[in-house]
Amino acid sequence: MQNALNTICSIAISFGFKLIAAAIVLFVGFKLIKVLVNFLGKRDFFTKLDSNVQLLIRNAITVLLDVIVVIICVEILGVPSATIIAVLGSCGLAIGLALQGGLANIAGGVIIMLFKPFHAGDFISTPMGDGTVEDIGIFYTKLVTPDNVGVNIPNSVLSNSTVSNLSAKDTRRIDIELSIAYDADIDLAKKVLLASAESHDLVLKDPAPAAFVTSQADSAVKLTLRVWVEKANYWDVKFGLTEDSKKAFDQFGISIPFPQLDVHVKNN
Repeated sequence: MQNALNTICSIAISFGFKLIAAAIVLFVGFKLIKVLVNFLGKRDFFTKLDSNVQLLIRNAITVLLDVIVVIICVEILGVPSATIIAVLGSCGLAIGLALQGGLANIAGGVIIMLFKPFHAGDFISTPMGDGTVEDIGIFYTKLVTPDNVGVNIPNSVLSNSTVSNLSAKDTRRIDIELSIAYDADIDLAKKVLLASAESHDLVLKDPAPAAFVTSQADSAVKLTLRVWVEKANYWDVKFGLTEDSKKAFDQFGISIPFPQLDVHVKNN
């Protein structure tokens, strides 16, 4: 009995020392990780990154180092490292299978943050709709549509789709398509369109406005008025010139045809 008690005491004391050592390592390790992450966050190269990228890197480093500290503590308590790695692998596999969609969104968010196809404030066109980017999160990107509706789009969709960034350049081109009758004066119609464009204050002088015939349809001759504007003035100019061109055609008697069909009746 005495030998058994001595053995138990010896094991308890040994485990107690290991437990205290593990607790110290855990406490000191977590404190050092916090200091290290804060130190990294103050570096110049890190502060130049996008805020979302900073958050992602900080969280990833924190989680990775926390796991390493926990593994060290468990090893101090006498658990074999192979067992720990096997358990972590099983847990990782289970979590990965359960969160496939979420992990795809995270991966998409990382791609967007690293390659920056668009930024907050840009107006983009996506398969899920068009809108101004309000926030780029880890899982979702939030857009605000032109009619002021908030839309959350999964990052996996954006990273695997064609996204047009309409705010990427300072200027944009506007093509306004119009139709005139076949008996209308084409040269006069082009001059009227150019005069409307050149008189608009928001239309850029360089590149200069242009008007040309694009096709001959069944019932009309198709014309296109092409102008360049600052990106912020796109819709104002597009709507304004569409209205001005109709009024100018009416003023100069240039008819805008409607679809026509000639029917020939033969009497036998």
